[in-house]
Amino acid sequence: MEEYKKSFSIKQWAEGDRPREKLLLKGKTALSDAELIAILIGSGNRQESAVELSKRILQASENNLNQLGKVSVKQLMKFKGIGEAKAISIVAALELGRRRRGEEALQRKKVTSSDSVYEVLQPIIGDLDHEEFWILYLNNSNKILQKLQLSKGGITGTIVDVRLAFKGALEIGATAIILAHNHPSGTLQPSTADKQLTQKLKIAGESLDIKVLDHLIVTQKSYFSFANEGLL
Repeated sequence: MEEYKKSFSIKQWAEGDRPREKLLLKGKTALSDAELIAILIGSGNRQESAVELSKRILQASENNLNQLGKVSVKQLMKFKGIGEAKAISIVAALELGRRRRGEEALQRKKVTSSDSVYEVLQPIIGDLDHEEFWILYLNNSNKILQKLQLSKGGITGTIVDVRLAFKGALEIGATAIILAHNHPSGTLQPSTADKQLTQKLKIAGESLDIKVLDHLIVTQKSYFSFANEGLL
């Protein structure tokens, strides 16, 4: 009964249902994305509450947190009521969420499918506006020993040094590797260069008794697996 009374005593809630109080009384999962962002910014502007302002910020990113995670501090500051400090708070919070997702994925006991590889890599390269090439080094049990950015390029491509790829594998005793790079354009089709590089790495790995298990092309929402498509 006491909690029931309290839930109606916070100035009859109002003010966007007072997200801070709502979190304390009902738990974090009870809040919408807009309410959570409202907690970060604290206040809105003269025309709208923090929740309404947060809803508008989300709408500008198609109500997609991954999309919002790409927005810069300067872009956020274009919203009335969002100064530099508030914009930095939003960017920092979304970056923490991205890193948390990456760490949770890495804690998997082992890679069991292309889906599990995608879960590890999407938070790292899925949202980038330039291309990066990464390698997952695995042991005999397909557990991830290390993840490494091998190269970073422009919007249309990146250069990969095959020697560096296997140097890292030999240093940590990896018995298998998984290759991955992102396509900022969103296309999932491998290029001729992608196919040639995959074969080059596969042949190099065979001479060192290190298997290339897969090569993923990663985008924001999906992936292409060379292994699944019979291209390895």
